[in-house]
Amino acid sequence: MEFDAKLSLSMKYYYHSPFVALFNLMIFFFAFSFTNCGNAGSGDNSNINESIAPQGLSVEFIRQPEGVFIIDSKPEFTWELSGSVATQTAYQILVASSEDLIDKNVGDIWDSGIAPGKQSINVEFNGTPLEAGNSYFWKVRVWGENGQETPFSKSQRFKVGENKGVITSANHFQVERIKPTGFKKLSDDSYFIDFGKDAFATLAFHYETKKIDTILVHIGEQLTDNRINRDPQGTIRYQKIKVPVDPTTTKYTLQIEPDKRNTGSKAIQLPDSFPVLMPFRYVEIEGAKENLDANDFIQLFYHSYWEDDASFFTSSDSTLNAVWDLCKYSIKATTFAGLYVDGDRERIPYEADAYLNQLSHYTTDREYAIARKTIEYFMEHPTWPTEWQLHVALMFHADYMYTGNTELIAEYYDELKYKTLMDLLGDDGLISSENATPEIMKKLGFKNPDDKLRDIVDWPPAQKDTGWQLATAEGERDGFVFKPVNTVVNCFYYKNLLIMAEFAEILNKTEEAAEFLQLALQVKKSINDMLFDEELGVYVDGIGTNHASLHSNMMAMAFNIVPEEHMPSVANFIKSRGMACSVYGSQYLLEALYNANESDYALELMTATHDRSWYNMIHIGSTITLEAWDMKYKPNADWNHAWGATPANIIPRYLWGFQPKTPGYNIAVIRPKMGTLTSSTIVVPTIRGKIKAHFTVHDDVKSYEIEIPANMSGEFYFEGTTPPKVVLNGEDLGHLEGAILLQSGKNILKLF
Repeated sequence: MEFDAKLSLSMKYYYHSPFVALFNLMIFFFAFSFTNCGNAGSGDNSNINESIAPQGLSVEFIRQPEGVFIIDSKPEFTWELSGSVATQTAYQILVASSEDLIDKNVGDIWDSGIAPGKQSINVEFNGTPLEAGNSYFWKVRVWGENGQETPFSKSQRFKVGENKGVITSANHFQVERIKPTGFKKLSDDSYFIDFGKDAFATLAFHYETKKIDTILVHIGEQLTDNRINRDPQGTIRYQKIKVPVDPTTTKYTLQIEPDKRNTGSKAIQLPDSFPVLMPFRYVEIEGAKENLDANDFIQLFYHSYWEDDASFFTSSDSTLNAVWDLCKYSIKATTFAGLYVDGDRERIPYEADAYLNQLSHYTTDREYAIARKTIEYFMEHPTWPTEWQLHVALMFHADYMYTGNTELIAEYYDELKYKTLMDLLGDDGLISSENATPEIMKKLGFKNPDDKLRDIVDWPPAQKDTGWQLATAEGERDGFVFKPVNTVVNCFYYKNLLIMAEFAEILNKTEEAAEFLQLALQVKKSINDMLFDEELGVYVDGIGTNHASLHSNMMAMAFNIVPEEHMPSVANFIKSRGMACSVYGSQYLLEALYNANESDYALELMTATHDRSWYNMIHIGSTITLEAWDMKYKPNADWNHAWGATPANIIPRYLWGFQPKTPGYNIAVIRPKMGTLTSSTIVVPTIRGKIKAHFTVHDDVKSYEIEIPANMSGEFYFEGTTPPKVVLNGEDLGHLEGAILLQSGKNILKLF
């Protein structure tokens, strides 16, 4: 289901008058009378240019459904429009039981007929019931704003599977065959191989021997003195494997020993068809009696469905470019389990990890299945941190905004209300985890009556709480003082209430929407009345302490709780603390800085080169983001943790400022805050197609070229003060206040 935004009166000048709308409608139906649109079986489009037909088809958000079981009995269809149609005014979908029928433009299972409207995402199937085990074929054609008809798209095949009590159809996995980027002979019988990047993988190799023998294969993530570190710290991975070889075999796949912890009952199990996987980049061979070369080795890299060209970023800052590459690859590399997991040490989904992973996945590829599957997983498998429960609604909301789909909201609305933790409300109008009872824990999905919620704020905790020898004794919490009612938890609670008010409105639960909104306003007032220190100009950590941490203040700023008059003092305090949070906390720190119009400092943090930076991860040799800034900040950290990939979503969402204003990207908001960059190019995936943009500064003139996909419009907002002169596509718009409307297609904007 797709929902259009409610337009405020101030936005009406963007849209046609009733007379113009009526005139367009007359042209539209006049054009229909001269087409074959009434008979789907007639007309041969084989001679019409396919480049003007709809493209980018997907079923249930699956772009290549061959080999996937679609488990929704009423799947949703989505397509992208070609450049020949700027705005769709009608569509026709055909679903057939055979390829022969769909090739003849016969929809024996469903022919939607000519359906007026611009909906090109989440169009629900409405034909003869689909049967599990059967394959079907579908295609679509559309009509444009002037009544022009496109050819039918190429057909797409999908197979229906059995529904197992969830909504989301799982996408398929891919296996990339990675060749070595480096190969060196170390001695007569030993070799060193570098595959360029860490990956969840196994090793395939070719080896011919004249006698029965054994060779040793070492695989690992880290080097020391240009050799694989065979005794790495924490959960940096290394393994030595003995491989029996004999003259009858020439092709081998490494039999990696499974890890007891990440293959236990709580871990996500890989498909039975998978070999044992371990993250590694480097290989060393010992005891090889025959000569080997680079062509004998392949890294078999397992990951979920991924399209590398869905996103792109480069800029005038080489460090930022390297950080983007690191973070984007981290998202791809950690999709190996089919759900968002916390890295290789546990392979367990955690709500906060998953939310950060989701944001970066949605901005690096047009892929939604893993996030949606993980959301459904959390409804049955919660984890202990208080704030992690409060991330579930954030995941629902991000999915709604990026896909425009409301099925998950409708299915889990009642259970999701518990995840807001509103049952923990105290007399002071704020929530406390100390109010959790066994009954409340059960409602949250916990199975063990002894389970308790514990506030986490950030991770790892202070040295005194873990016994770890940390570089910072306070851990990653900036000395946060825990009290029964704390600021961080209640900032998340406020955001949850706003989300639930929106969801209630979607489901026509008007009274509940009003109740959630009123409660949110009360919580915001309570936070500002009871947790803001007027004398210091900052938020304290909780009721009963005067200690103020980075976390309390960045969360209030990130969730737009800070009144305008207090923004300067809170922003200054946030900046004074530096990167006094973990890689997880950096998500909210950067969001807070952009909300506070501190884009220069945000860029400074993303391009920093000290040991609490993304550059440091690259510098120490990792190609996937770490669980912590450095091993000295978390001694058991792993080198394959997607929650450290924050810039993968911050760069498109805040630096370039691309976000959906309305669900499903019907309208995109563009709020660029380029800081000190002098140029940048970006490609951002959306459910309607790719947004492409380029930025330069020359002689103080900022130039933007922004290409908006068809069936989408954009609202461009200025960075900082309004420029005295604005030129859009060669037209001088003079001095403007507010947003500039960008239409589908290329928009060339110059700010003088």
